Amino acid sequence: MFSNRRDAGERLGDRLAAEGVDADIVLGIPRGALPVARPVADALDVPLDVVVASKLSAPGNPELALGAVASDGSLWLNEDLVDQVNVPQEYIDGQRDQEADAAQQKAHQYRDDGRLPDLADKRVVLVDDGVATGATAIACLRQVTDAGAAAVILAVPVGSPNSIAELETEADEVIALETPNDFRAVEQYYRDFGQVSDEQAMSYLDDDTDTA
Repeated sequence: MFSNRRDAGERLGDRLAAEGVDADIVLGIPRGALPVARPVADALDVPLDVVVASKLSAPGNPELALGAVASDGSLWLNEDLVDQVNVPQEYIDGQRDQEADAAQQKAHQYRDDGRLPDLADKRVVLVDDGVATGATAIACLRQVTDAGAAAVILAVPVGSPNSIAELETEADEVIALETPNDFRAVEQYYRDFGQVSDEQAMSYLDDDTDTA
């Protein structure tokens, strides 16, 4: 059980530093990952920035992720789940456009030009506050890889064992502090898992932030 996102980030940063992870930059996924990513970036003594994707939810079930759309418009779909839920292509196309716009707007909110920093030949650590379906993480990992990163490590405090296994096929390495077999939701592993506002999240991009 983590006290809050900062506690999780400090433990995660200690783990990465102990393993000798060599990184050029840490990227957090807004909003909830930024309080986790800040201590990781500090532990590795590298800059912190963001990578953005928006979840594509199933019809009538916003908690069920069919996939995710990155801010560059690229789409990842869980094809098995799409077939299982029997989602029409028209719905997928409409949601893709909607979520791509949402991701692009979010990217511009955090970075004036809305673009990723220069990741060519960089060693990147991608941080999230936890992994349930892994949809958003996959979309972000692919965006970072397509940007020319030399290596991408996904680092999370906690995740579903099945999703972590799938993510290991997308990242060069996945580091997860906890992968409980009885995983149900990320928030069950935090004592405080309150909402993070965009204003709070953006404050973590400042090196001197001390926000809890």
